[in-house]
Amino acid sequence: MLYVVAGLFTLLGAASVATIILSLPGGWIMLGLAAIIEWADRFYLPDGAQQTFDWRLLGASAVLLAVGEVLELAAGAEGAKRGGARKRGMIGALVGGMAGAIALTPLIPVPVIGTLIGAVIGTFAGAIVGEMSGEQAKSMRGSMKPAFGATIGRVAGTIGKLAIAIAAWAALSVAAFWP
Repeated sequence: MLYVVAGLFTLLGAASVATIILSLPGGWIMLGLAAIIEWADRFYLPDGAQQTFDWRLLGASAVLLAVGEVLELAAGAEGAKRGGARKRGMIGALVGGMAGAIALTPLIPVPVIGTLIGAVIGTFAGAIVGEMSGEQAKSMRGSMKPAFGATIGRVAGTIGKLAIAIAAWAALSVAAFWP
């Protein structure tokens, strides 16, 4: 039973981590799954058996995932800031990135690549729309630099967050097979 649970966790955890590309909280979903398994261990493991995960490992994974979130937000904000974006441009980039990742994934049917391209296009378009709207609207030309900055920051932040989530997934998967 232990190996079945470990195998399912590894597969579901990998799928959860992959959703980070869609701007979904895949790392947190994976950690929640690990916490549920840890809690449920008492119902299917014999008395005295070692738990699937150690609570310290779950805590360390939570810290890693929080660092990934901060990295993603900081990189996106820094890229937009360096490009001269206003708050509207930053919000537009965030919303556009999520919308682009979801909307363009079926239009570009290459797994993962289609989602990344959609997120990049959406971030760029969202930043332009944000910069060209509101009371202090910029021209199309004036919106380009903030849009490029937001896009580069978003991509760098997502790559960093994904790498950190993969590290947490690997540690949890190994622990699931060797409690």
